[in-house]
Amino acid sequence: MSTPLNTHDHPDAHGDGETTSIELKETEGLSQSAIVWRKFIRHTGAIVGFTVLGLVALLAFTSQGVGPIPGWWIHGHQASNPVINPSGAPTWSLADPFDLGPHPFGQDDIGRDNFARVMKGTQISIMVMLIIGAISMLIGTVVGSLAGFYRGWLDAALMRITDGFIILPTIVVGAILGKLVSNSNAVMLGVALGAILWTGLARLVRGEFLALREREFVDSARVAGASDFRIMFKHMLPNALGVVIVNTTLLMSQAIVLETALSFLGFGIRSPEVSLGALINEYQTAFSTRPWLFWWPGLFIIVIALCINFIGDGLRDANDPRQKKIPSQRQMDRAAKRESQAPAAGGLRGDALTNPNAAKPGQRPTEE
Repeated sequence: MSTPLNTHDHPDAHGDGETTSIELKETEGLSQSAIVWRKFIRHTGAIVGFTVLGLVALLAFTSQGVGPIPGWWIHGHQASNPVINPSGAPTWSLADPFDLGPHPFGQDDIGRDNFARVMKGTQISIMVMLIIGAISMLIGTVVGSLAGFYRGWLDAALMRITDGFIILPTIVVGAILGKLVSNSNAVMLGVALGAILWTGLARLVRGEFLALREREFVDSARVAGASDFRIMFKHMLPNALGVVIVNTTLLMSQAIVLETALSFLGFGIRSPEVSLGALINEYQTAFSTRPWLFWWPGLFIIVIALCINFIGDGLRDANDPRQKKIPSQRQMDRAAKRESQAPAAGGLRGDALTNPNAAKPGQRPTEE
């Protein structure tokens, strides 16, 4: 005699099957990149971080201009002006009507506009952060790909070089390189720091390639006559791209803090150029008399670092197939309604689940 299937052990009884069904229906027919993008735009923290970071970058680059393109703000970051408020206090007011005034972030002791200097410092810090992220991603991806694909002596040699970079104190090496190459050159500082921050990404990419090289699609590409370069960067790298993007994003948040620390210590961006860390270093003695000169650069550093971290969290969740979003009650109700309106075949399927001996279409019922 057959024993009916225990419905409490069925996934649908706990809602897991229904949740999976909703997820599969939402992503049906979409490519992997479309699924990742769909998950990313539904991540509230990532979208907020991306929006705020975009607004900060837009404000910084448009207010002070880029290269020969002038900005819309009336003051330059090096121009001296008469100090109009006692001690150069900020001129913005919340009274009706709201008014920013000519110096909303205040002025320093020689009349330079703090808003212009903070915006220029934000420009330089974001530029250095992006260069560090790009250089680290390039070096880490190439080193990790070669080590994970070829293994053997090349893997051992590259990993020992990576270990050598890991054991070096980052802040000390960064200070030495910053002192040698910065000289008010943000690009060279970014390249120098990016050349020492790729080690963690290289190890992660190596681990991904060690797993991917054993997959069937790699064997198929090799049998088809594809070169090693094509196999690595055409077939394997797209499957490891999620790890690369996520960890590069998180690395960029560390990069802006490192650039700030080096500039604060005097080993990064130096006068006449400015960065957020250099501004904190320059105005640290004014903390008790003109605290607004210290607060604004620190606030923008915190905002940028938090935004990058939120974006990295969103990318990590979007690229992780194990991350599942619990559907809302409305989605659950719609799924239940669709199931109730399904054709009679659905009923036969439900009978087959609860009674294995139930008759299937075109088959005689099984006698007990």
